[in-house]
Amino acid sequence: MNITGEMIYYYFVCQRKLWYFVNEINMEQNSELVSIGKILDETSYKREKKSILIDNTINIDFIKNGAILHEVKKTKSIEEAGIWQLKYYMYYLQKRGVQTIKAEIDFPLLREKKEIILEDDDIKILENVVKNINDIASEEKPPQKIDEKICKKCAYYDLCYV
Repeated sequence: MNITGEMIYYYFVCQRKLWYFVNEINMEQNSELVSIGKILDETSYKREKKSILIDNTINIDFIKNGAILHEVKKTKSIEEAGIWQLKYYMYYLQKRGVQTIKAEIDFPLLREKKEIILEDDDIKILENVVKNINDIASEEKPPQKIDEKICKKCAYYDLCYV
């Protein structure tokens, strides 16, 4: 199974959501918040070439100056997951021989950005995450719900709570 950046993101947000996604149970087409995110993606950074799909596996929001990967996020509410998603892109490209990769996570609504660095320890963590994603994907049932504040805004809320 090709591990995508979205899977990495979901792993850090909610492993139940990841299980639904991997098993092609998709609720996000009905989510207003996802629609807002897509509009933000379409209207921000208009001069950049966007959605750069590599190996049909990772989808980088845009690359600036041919060397800096950018991931665009609406808010910082799940910032850590976005950071790991971007670190995974760096790791993925590094495994394919691309060296000296720089990356930034952008929050256009907040007019902020944050430089992301891939450390040696991050590589070990990501290798473990990839293994865990494969394990979660092979389970017959989804993991337990996390029952966190973010759940109320999740596209999968009805599957978990109703």
